[in-house]
Amino acid sequence: MKGDSLQQSRARHVAIIMDGNGRWAKQRGLPRAVGHQRGVEAVRRLVRSLEPTGLECLTLYAFSSENWKRPDEEVDDLMNLMRRFIKSDLEEFVANKVRLKIIGDWRALAPDIVAMLEDALARTAEGKRTLAVALNYGGQHEIARAAAKAAAEGDVTIETIAAHLDTADLPPLDLLIRTSGEIRLSNFLLWQAAYAEMLFVETLWPDFEPAHLAQALDDFARRERRYGGR
Repeated sequence: MKGDSLQQSRARHVAIIMDGNGRWAKQRGLPRAVGHQRGVEAVRRLVRSLEPTGLECLTLYAFSSENWKRPDEEVDDLMNLMRRFIKSDLEEFVANKVRLKIIGDWRALAPDIVAMLEDALARTAEGKRTLAVALNYGGQHEIARAAAKAAAEGDVTIETIAAHLDTADLPPLDLLIRTSGEIRLSNFLLWQAAYAEMLFVETLWPDFEPAHLAQALDDFARRERRYGGR
């Protein structure tokens, strides 16, 4: 457990549950696929705005292990969007020194996507800031996998489980944001969120702008983080 002293500091690691693509499209009488496309554009805007924020890592919940339950056509649209995003933005990631990291059981995705991701990971490995993308991810499964690995090596403790999480090489999570007005974690970064600050906003994800993130970071800097202290 961290110390009980009051702490105020800038955020190093922010995670976002990107929610609201479908509702954004429905409000405009558009197909859900258009909402997902606009959601990808919001990701692009945000990644391009990272340098002045001082963030070391931005983690995005892109595709959960539960998302396979969606209609096949929607899942196919999401997978194709992923392919296009990697192809169109990889060179920009390399040029801007953004390191891509994937968390979750991403190797269970289609073989061509796995190959594209492996190439992207290799080509961005020297990046100075990290964009972590959760693909085929579930927080409960991540904890179970980490605990099993810890048990295979010896004692199961908070420290040994943490060492085997997908995010073990990332800074501790400071702030978790969810868009669209929903107030739940949806099986995302359950372990990592133990002491994270949380922000739930009404903005639908396609409308989320760098200014929203900047405001969230300003609000975070003014919060008093007590970690159980007084």
